Amino acid sequence: MSSAGTRERPTGLTRELIAMRVARELRDGMVVNLGFGLPTLVANFLPPEVTVLFQSENGILGYGAIIQEDARFDQDRINAGGQPVEIVPGAAFFDSAQSFAMIRGGHIDVAVLGGLQVSEKGDLANWLVPARGGGSIGGAMDLAVGARCLVVAMEHVTREGEPRVLEECTYPLTAVAAVKLIVTDLAVIEVTPEGLVLKEVAPGLTAAEVQAWTGARLRWTDPVPEMRL
Repeated sequence: MSSAGTRERPTGLTRELIAMRVARELRDGMVVNLGFGLPTLVANFLPPEVTVLFQSENGILGYGAIIQEDARFDQDRINAGGQPVEIVPGAAFFDSAQSFAMIRGGHIDVAVLGGLQVSEKGDLANWLVPARGGGSIGGAMDLAVGARCLVVAMEHVTREGEPRVLEECTYPLTAVAAVKLIVTDLAVIEVTPEGLVLKEVAPGLTAAEVQAWTGARLRWTDPVPEMRL
């Protein structure tokens, strides 16, 4: 599809509102891993009636919201992004080997990762922008294939206005056909065997407008509801 780079970028949800929408996907009793960056914010918006065990690959099972750093900062009580977090009663601490055994053993119900690109088949690219060089895949590849459900939280287009949801990823892949749900500042999109299904749009946008900022074909049934926050 044609580039969107020559048009003004659309105004969608903030990062906090994206995280709030992702939090609505979590169910009582789930074990959930939040990747660094935008996904770490999800822990701050968990509905009060939902109890989730957040797992971090650096060795915690059972943490809560991000807290303000102070003189009591404990480097062992941080999430994947290095931010200090609440520790819930009954939490466990362990080394990285045990953490990745949980991930690779299929014990994570949901992983929420950031994304650079997602294809219509659910391929994920989230570790390297070739033009910038550098980058490290880290534990993202293990989470992408080890979790029972992979949710990607990201902005819908780049700073240059190029779509991140594409027919095919052009960046090096993290995982193939792994993504189940995409939550962006413009929409909620489900990845299905038949293609991408537009489930919700950001307030003030239409399905056609979201399609115009997407590099792959979207399917939807009118009317497409606004994103539930």
